[in-house]
Amino acid sequence: MSNIQGKTVVITGASSGIGEATARVLAAQGANVVLGARRADRLQQLVESITESGGSARWRAIDVTELADVEALVALAKAEFGAVDVVVNNAGVMPLSRLDARKVDEWNRMIDVNIRGVLHGIAAGLPVMQAQGSGQFINVSSIGGHLVYPTSAVYSATKFAVLAISDGLRQEHTDLRVTVISPGVTSSELGHDISDADARRYMDDFRALAIPAEAIANAIAYAIGQPDAVDVSEIIVRPTASPY
Repeated sequence: MSNIQGKTVVITGASSGIGEATARVLAAQGANVVLGARRADRLQQLVESITESGGSARWRAIDVTELADVEALVALAKAEFGAVDVVVNNAGVMPLSRLDARKVDEWNRMIDVNIRGVLHGIAAGLPVMQAQGSGQFINVSSIGGHLVYPTSAVYSATKFAVLAISDGLRQEHTDLRVTVISPGVTSSELGHDISDADARRYMDDFRALAIPAEAIANAIAYAIGQPDAVDVSEIIVRPTASPY
């Protein structure tokens, strides 16, 4: 995919799972990857691994709920490589629970990371892309952005929001590409913070069908690799055996 070679790609939530896999896949195809997440040690190890394999990578510890952090990550990419071609808003959390469990702190955390984090990535990347006259946002939603099931009401609401925000962004900026990636159950740390016992048991069973994070990374690479005049608006990637 020659349209990946030489591009500078900022990735949030890059210390594990889909973010880590995406960094490795894109770096292997010649992209400069600039990685952000909270866990500095994991980011440093990932960048060292990519660099040792001949790739180009930088990192910065960030919290996507802080706009200044995300702006600093984008500024690092611009300073190091002269452009920001793609922002992958991947950071997310999924502490599922029934509404009557009243886990309000967990609801707020999902809203902050899954919605506000995406908005911060857009706010940080837009000025650079507008100045360039080109760019692409890839926002990671979920199969939960297309359906709701017991325990997923708030999580699904945040992922439905990602779809709405992304389509609004696409319509407002016809010189930018905007892609939503909606993974089904995928091998990652997402959901490991579920505190509700019933929801955790359900998710453990659900994960038996999980596809590897590389499957989602390859979908992201496909969207980036298209010609500049082609905007892949959404890709849903789910296990073949999954009914959801």
